[in-house]
Amino acid sequence: MLRISKLTDYGTVILACLASAPERRHTASGVAERTRLGVPTVSKLLKSFHRAGIVTSERGTRGGYQLARPAARITAAAIIDAIEGPVAITECSGNHSACDFETTCRTGDAWQRINGAIRRSLDEITLAQLSGQETIAVWRPELAGTIRHGAAGRGVGRA
Repeated sequence: MLRISKLTDYGTVILACLASAPERRHTASGVAERTRLGVPTVSKLLKSFHRAGIVTSERGTRGGYQLARPAARITAAAIIDAIEGPVAITECSGNHSACDFETTCRTGDAWQRINGAIRRSLDEITLAQLSGQETIAVWRPELAGTIRHGAAGRGVGRA
């Protein structure tokens, strides 16, 4: 099963909290209170996001954390990369493959293609969409193939 970790899930919640008031600086304890996550978890994730350049931080009495760029320019892929590292569903689909069977494996190319498709999908979804600030266009398989192509005057209909 492909699944993100709880930390990445919590990280998305934390970033959504910051995105709800992007003009303000947020303290780790304030974010913890609003998200109902523990302060140590929030602090750890904010530090990871700071290292990844997703948030900025400022020390002092007026300090805190802010998004480093608009939520519409932070992708789900960047969030996952900051917490879990680059998406790699198999050993050979990562950047630094260490698979002993890579030279003789017949399935590696297909898995790399699948990994690329997943990565592109994650690059298309933004924090603004994840946090509900923007809508996400949803592909509905039951509607696929409903557009007919052909002569002028033909519109949308069942194929």
